[in-house]
Amino acid sequence: MSVFDILRFALRGLSANKLRSFLTTLGILIGVAAVILLVAVGNGSSEQIKKSIQRLGADSLTVSPSTTGGGGGFRGPAGADQSTGPRTQAHDLTTDDAQALLQASSVKSASPVVTSQSVTAGYEGTSATISQFVGTSPSYFGAANKTIASGALFTQGDVTAARKTVVIGSTVASDLFGRADPLGKKIDVGGIRFTIAGVLKATGSSSSSFSDPDSIAVAPLPAVQETLTGYGGLDQIIVQAQDSDAVDTAQAEITGILGQRHGTTDFTVSSQASVQSAVSESSRTFTVLLGAVAAISLLVGGIGITNIMLVTVTERTREIGIRKAIGAPRGAILGQFVAEATVLSLIGGLLGVLVGVVGSLFPIAGVEPVLVPSSIVLALGVSVAIGLFFGGYPAGRAARLRPIEALRHD
Repeated sequence: MSVFDILRFALRGLSANKLRSFLTTLGILIGVAAVILLVAVGNGSSEQIKKSIQRLGADSLTVSPSTTGGGGGFRGPAGADQSTGPRTQAHDLTTDDAQALLQASSVKSASPVVTSQSVTAGYEGTSATISQFVGTSPSYFGAANKTIASGALFTQGDVTAARKTVVIGSTVASDLFGRADPLGKKIDVGGIRFTIAGVLKATGSSSSSFSDPDSIAVAPLPAVQETLTGYGGLDQIIVQAQDSDAVDTAQAEITGILGQRHGTTDFTVSSQASVQSAVSESSRTFTVLLGAVAAISLLVGGIGITNIMLVTVTERTREIGIRKAIGAPRGAILGQFVAEATVLSLIGGLLGVLVGVVGSLFPIAGVEPVLVPSSIVLALGVSVAIGLFFGGYPAGRAARLRPIEALRHD
């Protein structure tokens, strides 16, 4: 019996139970589509996070206070050392620290930063929530890769005089003023009026699953400390290296200067490269986890194929006996049932690929999926392998039936 004849018998057997074949195919379809879509969503999430990190620029470093430095002691609300053994006192980051970092030959700028989250701003009866209200110096804009769209940035003179002037993001401008020009207008923040000096250029990247980078307001450091955050330590110091090649040198110099000033490493210095590397590793783990969860659907589909083929063998026992009695070889019987299982998984796999590819064209939970070609090949290959593997046992059982026993079957 030729391969064509085996395939023809397999298709005839499948068409005899259309609903059963459809439901079996549906199980494989869902499994393949789930693998492709979930891997695409995981990859899309990773890309969005990477873009968010890259907004700071390749030549930027972030200095953050650490409560585990100097032997692991931590500070309580009043800043006192509350460790149980001898520890080195932790220090807040200060504007003097930022000023000291300018001594480093590889440092172009060092911007002290304090941030107040989810601040409500009002203008003539309209209110909007600003995700980040940042207090800093003018050098922050260059280090954080933020450019002005209209108006002007505040100056060092505004910082020195603690003027209530602010530069707002495009989302804040839209929420508070709509199509009106916000320049020169005064917004109410915490009972204090800030005058809008400029509007930042939109980053063009926002998502409902992540905070909007354009929902931001940037004002002179003393004005924000006086109004919102108080005069405690800094949240960060954003450092801009002389160029991207000088980042490693700048990181070493920053560590040396602050270590000498504080007498301990109660701070962390991270470059965008190191942060992105850590995020990429976490994202890969997340994507693999999503793919593994989706692969369970494929396994369930394979078990469904085994179940259906066992039922099919039982129902067609007499037919198998007649075919073997008139000379059909064992290989033909085995090939027919393996072919049936493989066709089911192949059709389900191809349809699953189609659904997965089409589904990846649309946002899912606020994430733009990024299709991974290897996931398509892998999912389709696994679906075919499932047909061969899970169809093998029922096919072998059919091929081993003795003709005389099969003919006696009712």
